[in-house]
Amino acid sequence: MGLKIYLNGKFVPEEEAKVSVFDHGYLYGDGVFEGIRAYYNSVFRLRDHIARLYDSAKAINLEIPISKEEMTEVVLETCRRNDVKDGYIRLVVSRGVGDLGLDPRKCPKPTIVCIASSITLYPEEMYENGLSVITVPTRRNGPEGVNPRIKSLNYLNNIMAKIEANIAGVPEAIMLNQEGFVAECTGDNVFLIKNGVLKTPAIHLGILEGVTRNEVIKLAEKRGIPVQETTFTRYDLFVADEVFLTGTAAELIPVIKIDDRVIADGRPGPIFAQLLGDFRELVKQPEEGAVIFK
Repeated sequence: MGLKIYLNGKFVPEEEAKVSVFDHGYLYGDGVFEGIRAYYNSVFRLRDHIARLYDSAKAINLEIPISKEEMTEVVLETCRRNDVKDGYIRLVVSRGVGDLGLDPRKCPKPTIVCIASSITLYPEEMYENGLSVITVPTRRNGPEGVNPRIKSLNYLNNIMAKIEANIAGVPEAIMLNQEGFVAECTGDNVFLIKNGVLKTPAIHLGILEGVTRNEVIKLAEKRGIPVQETTFTRYDLFVADEVFLTGTAAELIPVIKIDDRVIADGRPGPIFAQLLGDFRELVKQPEEGAVIFK
């Protein structure tokens, strides 16, 4: 039995969940989305994801035709219809059906889609042994173009970098911004630890403000670990004591080699292990208003 997909106010079988070829999300990547996790019968940080979705939509002048409260219920009901208590949710709002021109005014009604299904994480041995990654020539979009703070359907910038990672035979790539400072990965945020200080690129450097990223910062502060949202280069990654990535799908995952430079002793570090343990405890705590089955 297939999935039930929310599509513009109805739940339909996945084989019937079809979007017009004239939808500007398909034609131009004109829309926004969220990738969200469910754990232990609760959607993790659902309010934060919904808020970011609506902020992204506002930034591209896309008016979502239902309220945040209604969208919250869309997510929860999609999980219920598919019996997803622990999995992955993809929430998409596109500009909707228009013509072959660019003008968004020709799209009178946005398209809303919600999918809830299982999730494939990195293999467990990568959490135990760490990743090898590379930095890539493809630079992260600048804020004057498609601002990385907008989680838009136009992900070609990320995909180009992912292609370079694929060619190099590594699972992830670190992208620099136009000035050469570390920004983020194709689908994850970047952290390093040096002399007991946790550092991550500042928002203005051209990154998506990750929900998991923000939670890790809070967890570190609870442990009394100094946190800096700052500027750094590849050099700082090479000489770091620890490096790890965060993301909705990845959670927290360690990096032990970058551009063929071994990070510290080549093993996941103790602060990473502490924060991963804290995070895995955090997701067990149901959030008010985000419980799937009462």
